[in-house]
Amino acid sequence: MHHGGGEEQVLVIARVIQTALMVGQQAGEQKAADAVIDDRPANRGAGDCEARIDKRPRGEDEDVVHVSRAYGDRGPANSGPRATYRYDQAMTPKRPHRVAVLGLPGLIPLELGIATEVFGRDPHYDVTVCAEGGVARGVGPGITVTTSAGLKVLREADTVIVPGYEDLDATLSAAVLDALRLAHGRGARLVSICTGAFAVAAAGLLDGRPATTHWLWTDELQRRHPLVEVLPNRLFVDDGDILTSAGMTTGIDLCLHLIRRDHGAAAANSAARVLVAPPQRQGGQAQFVERLRAEVTGDQLGPLRDWMLENLALPLDLDTLAGRAHMSRRTLTRRFREETGVAPMAWLTDARIDRARVLLETTTEPIENIGRLTGLGAPASVRAAFHRRIGTSPKEYRAVFHHGAPTSA
Repeated sequence: MHHGGGEEQVLVIARVIQTALMVGQQAGEQKAADAVIDDRPANRGAGDCEARIDKRPRGEDEDVVHVSRAYGDRGPANSGPRATYRYDQAMTPKRPHRVAVLGLPGLIPLELGIATEVFGRDPHYDVTVCAEGGVARGVGPGITVTTSAGLKVLREADTVIVPGYEDLDATLSAAVLDALRLAHGRGARLVSICTGAFAVAAAGLLDGRPATTHWLWTDELQRRHPLVEVLPNRLFVDDGDILTSAGMTTGIDLCLHLIRRDHGAAAANSAARVLVAPPQRQGGQAQFVERLRAEVTGDQLGPLRDWMLENLALPLDLDTLAGRAHMSRRTLTRRFREETGVAPMAWLTDARIDRARVLLETTTEPIENIGRLTGLGAPASVRAAFHRRIGTSPKEYRAVFHHGAPTSA
């Protein structure tokens, strides 16, 4: 981390930063640790430092800059933490990209640690932690961020990162909201992690834009800021100059995505190796919410929903459900939507996926049996349902969440 102007920043979060790096102990972590950096042959003459921007079709969420490089002899000269970031000189700007990490009252230290750890290690970025009045008290006993940098830092930052904060009912000061508006107005890139989206939305900067936050708070974000297009089932949303992420470790995914945007896949993969994190999880991947099926606001159809949960394995259709409720199909659909917000068959599918998740987490049943027990059908149908609603396969889900030994299902 760089200390601009000799100003000392004291972050009482060393243990929390370590936690941020450890919480990614999921399936695929070892693969990430051994990930191969996207090195392409150096088809250029000695001293030619021109980077090549790939114009081929790419994923909608990434602007990839492919950088050819060679490490040469991997001896002591190329070892150490800083060696990981030895990109081509062509990718190093004349000055580092200035990143301001804004600590808000009630900040979540883990998410502040994620931003400072990912960018603070990279010489392409000059990171400054700032807070109104130079102090931001965090969640937890004795956790306080003290810095000599105030809100003025946002006036010159190229990227402003707003980590999550806990007290969403607290009123953010006019100075903080004005600083965010001014930063964005002059062209700074705004990034929020977790509930940091509430601060960006409070400044009016998310109106008419897609955004996400932790799945526990997506409904609240939509309620408070109806002009925001809240996408509850996303790890992160890249809307160009404003990016938002879901909770906790998805902040790592978003930070790596930013490095990928700024300096290409090789740079992002290098950072991921240091973090021992998956080098890339697409923003469109679903958050692992506690359960998919919609919350209920009425109880008239409660007995029907209970019966549906007890008979998930049966071949249920709308006619069967309407007959069970002694209603017409149209009336059932209307009343079901009034109580749950979704149609009966959509609620049934989510309930089946929820049951399949429990079986994947707690049993070693093969996918064939899980499809039969939940009514999702053949293994191909189970996989399709998981990819559509969870954003991953049943096998990958089990590898992450199964409480016992992994299985080959």
